[in-house]
Amino acid sequence: MSSDFEAYEQEFGTLTADITNKVGRIPKLSGEEKTQLVLNVDKQLEEVRELLEQMDLEVREIPVQSRAMYNGRLKSYKQEMEKLEKDFKRSRIAYSDEVRNELLGDDGSSSENQRAHLLDNTERLERSSRRLEAGYQIAVETEQIGQEILSNLHSDREKIQRSRDRLRETDTNLGKSSRILTGMLRRIIQNRILVFILGAIILLTIVLAIYFNLRGH
Repeated sequence: MSSDFEAYEQEFGTLTADITNKVGRIPKLSGEEKTQLVLNVDKQLEEVRELLEQMDLEVREIPVQSRAMYNGRLKSYKQEMEKLEKDFKRSRIAYSDEVRNELLGDDGSSSENQRAHLLDNTERLERSSRRLEAGYQIAVETEQIGQEILSNLHSDREKIQRSRDRLRETDTNLGKSSRILTGMLRRIIQNRILVFILGAIILLTIVLAIYFNLRGH
């Protein structure tokens, strides 16, 4: 997965470098050439947006322990994208003002007022976009934390299950040991009883032998 992400990174670098170069050229051109360049940059920015979406999907598939690093890189690319869009919007505003002045003959002060108004609206939209992006990032981080918690709970559950299995095995072994010790104790008692009986028989035999021997005399 990380190799796919790095391939997207290379493509992102190539596209953004080309867009930056073209955005810088827009104010210097005029007529049809400028119009075509604006359309071309707009198309390339759409490609970059799709590329960032693919990178976002790739990051979601990366293991949790490595995901934070890739999230940081993706965040910096999104910030770079925002800057490119901002620069391009300013170039388009300047280009639109120029076309409007050529067609309608608006005076300079009117053009400046419209540009200031458009820039203000653009800034508002960008602030809203950043707030949405921050909310999305919080949601992604919350999802990651939830996955980590679930993973830890699953690991703890497995540990508890293994501990229970060991306790059952220990209990079984203790039961076997208890039965073995009980059997050994029973045999010891039986052996002692047999010894006592044999001793009593031998003693009785000796007494009888002495008795009959004395009686014979």
